[in-house]
Amino acid sequence: MRHFFLAFCLAIVCVVTQAQTASRSTIRVGMWTLWHDKDVTISSHGPAMFRVCETCPARQFKSITVSFNHAGLVWTDDHGQSRPATELIVTGSYRISAHGESLALGYPLKVTVQRGALTMIATLPIERYVELVVAAESGAADSQESLKALAVVARSFALSPTHGHKGFDVCDSTHCQWLRWRSSVEAHAATLATAGESLWLHGSRTAAYFHQNCGGRTAAANEVWPARTGSGPVNLASRADPYCQRVGSSEWSATISRAELTEALAAAGLAAPGWKSVSVLQRGESGRATVLLAGATKIPAEDFRLAVGRALGWNRIRSNWFEISAQGDSFLFHGRGSGHGVGLCQVGAAEMAREGLSYREILGQYFPGATLGEVTTGAAWQTLTGAGFTLESSDPADTAYMPALSRALGDAESRSGLTPRTMITIRAYRSTPAFRDATLAPGWVAAFTESDRIALQPLRVLASRKLMEDTLRHEFLHVLVEEQATAHTPLWLREGLVEAWSGDALPQTQRPAMTLDSISEKLAQANSEMESAAAHRAANWYTRRLLDRYGRAQVLEWLRAGVPQNTLLSLR
Repeated sequence: MRHFFLAFCLAIVCVVTQAQTASRSTIRVGMWTLWHDKDVTISSHGPAMFRVCETCPARQFKSITVSFNHAGLVWTDDHGQSRPATELIVTGSYRISAHGESLALGYPLKVTVQRGALTMIATLPIERYVELVVAAESGAADSQESLKALAVVARSFALSPTHGHKGFDVCDSTHCQWLRWRSSVEAHAATLATAGESLWLHGSRTAAYFHQNCGGRTAAANEVWPARTGSGPVNLASRADPYCQRVGSSEWSATISRAELTEALAAAGLAAPGWKSVSVLQRGESGRATVLLAGATKIPAEDFRLAVGRALGWNRIRSNWFEISAQGDSFLFHGRGSGHGVGLCQVGAAEMAREGLSYREILGQYFPGATLGEVTTGAAWQTLTGAGFTLESSDPADTAYMPALSRALGDAESRSGLTPRTMITIRAYRSTPAFRDATLAPGWVAAFTESDRIALQPLRVLASRKLMEDTLRHEFLHVLVEEQATAHTPLWLREGLVEAWSGDALPQTQRPAMTLDSISEKLAQANSEMESAAAHRAANWYTRRLLDRYGRAQVLEWLRAGVPQNTLLSLR
């Protein structure tokens, strides 16, 4: 459950004191890029609108069919009437269906035509994109520390300038980073824990890469992508990976007929039919093939692997680390590892996490020389430990606020009679935009809490407006209350206790017009700051009545076990 500190009548400003690297809060993702769809159906899945150009008026719809034909893009409305267009823009809650697949989404969507097929482009917040990548690309052996490392790598990759696409930033296939368009609790937690962190080298934010299994030794980037230049992990050298080696054998073999290979290489435009033999011409420092010969035609090994994968399946040629032998009219490939081998090895990272190493240590293993920095400035994240909490910050000046944080936690404990069960993590962001991008919090809040993690707008801004200790006390109370609550504890009671003990706002004097159920609904999803404030005041009113009538100890028991029905009836 997410909780926000409402910054009533407060305009928190963005103050940044050092030069920033250009960043973005959203990313354009090309959907279903491997399918080359010519027909898709988009149906409303809640409030939804569409436009046929950026400046055109928005219209409501139930269902639209979008097609590509010789004339270009054509859309058909609910009544069966078809019209041409150059693009279609959908906002709100909708379901998109094509090639037997259907997804319910809520991201702005643009449908255009590229290369004889429809192109669907969804615009996501960066952190939501990272979360979806982590959910799709992670495996059963992963734990939180290896997932955090993966989140940092995925974010660093996403924020690099270009990935070779026209009209969008990344695709949802393994060409960039794979998305299944659904998340997981573990992926969400790892993304939130590392929000605002990316890899830096020589003062510049840098791209990063990952793969499934390095086979015991990572690949140098120029073995796989010799044409890529620039600083950063793209220039990483090959190095032994003892953690991947400990997991065990990563060997594989595949027998592929000459006819299958001929078709795959011809389809990719790598070699014309008629060749008789395939062999390794060159290898890189890791031992991986870098150039193959199909007859007399030279083929980059990575292009060969991708061509076979697209045509015959990705489980055939799993990496570029292989030997080839002729077997009659077929070829036996015997190799090790899975994926391109550059950067983070997911198997090795999972083993490091299993052995108790942190995600920072994992990143240090696979990206030596790179530092973990704030996404816009590169400033290093520091961790400061207090009694019952840790502060994560990229601003060295935040050290001065540790005593105030300690006072706020002590005050929260005194008012509630509760103490934290685990260390509370506070992450203070360097700027207001960085806070909003990382948490996806609405603009009227100053802080965000989920589980035992608290995210804050810049401490210097909160302190200058004399809001820091009030804000921290409120968020600490959220953590303390949520540790005691169960899944059945009503939201109005959880929020009401925080409001009552915070003293953030006086409760209204008259009985609220809102019912207890409607209070919980508005607390969970308010449409405006005013609506949210009204729900918080109402929760405060009902909770103070409970505290006044029955006392703190009894209400805490109800927080854990549920409020009796007869007590609820008396409140109503």
